[in-house]
Amino acid sequence: MSIKIGSTIDVPPLLPGQIVSLPGRGEIFVRHHQHDDPNAPTVLLLHGWTASSDVNFFTAYETLSQAYSIIGVDHRGHGRGLRPNRPFSLEDCADDAAAVVRSLGVKSVVAVGYSMGGPITLLLWQRHRDLVKGMVLQATSLEWSGTRRERSGWKFIIPMSRLFSRPRLMRWGIKRIIPRGHEMARYVPWLMGEMRRNDAWMIAEAGMAISKFDARGFAHTVDVPAGFVLTTKDRSVPPEKQAALAAALRATVVEFHADHMGTLQQPREYAAAMRESVDAVIQQIR
Repeated sequence: MSIKIGSTIDVPPLLPGQIVSLPGRGEIFVRHHQHDDPNAPTVLLLHGWTASSDVNFFTAYETLSQAYSIIGVDHRGHGRGLRPNRPFSLEDCADDAAAVVRSLGVKSVVAVGYSMGGPITLLLWQRHRDLVKGMVLQATSLEWSGTRRERSGWKFIIPMSRLFSRPRLMRWGIKRIIPRGHEMARYVPWLMGEMRRNDAWMIAEAGMAISKFDARGFAHTVDVPAGFVLTTKDRSVPPEKQAALAAALRATVVEFHADHMGTLQQPREYAAAMRESVDAVIQQIR
């Protein structure tokens, strides 16, 4: 059941939240669901560009929480993530996530990375191998600027990310994703509020960091079980680029017949694909 604030805003079912103090980093808001079974594996959710843990993953929270403990973080400059006085880097995001996991006393996780969360997941494995026992990547790529067209695209997209912090343009963009009458339309006001938490300057820096990321030199060395939710109709991250990363990881692929924002447009199908992929990785670990 969703929560209604006043008479205008419906809030979807979310996980318990808390503020975690990270020494030398600051305070960060964390979603943390502890499963009744103390031996249940922990899933670490690493969201995509311009989103937050809630915006990216709320449609899968309930399905995942039935079997697993969950940690969800907001990356730097996103949602309620850290706002440090230093340039954005994907490496710092990976280190932030590791610090959260350790601060909660969790020994190991299956990291789930959507879009930008894919590079962060790979860096988390590379920099904190003791924590990552498996990974599930979704709608993401080995590299993001392999062609001239992609490099040109970033020169347009990054400046536009600042413009889309304006409420009118943000509302227009969200309503293109979730049209009137869609089952998620009731949550559009809530989504607007969540998206407005973002720091426009750091969002642009994050876009630059994504555009420069390239895992072709090390992805094939990942030595933990991997799954991949491949968005087959994705117009933001081409399916063939997703497939190349899945092949490098020797990942078990679950096809999700959706565009990049399928988490919102096809919530039930996304939750099912997420659960199937996480379950498969957990089985390999066990």
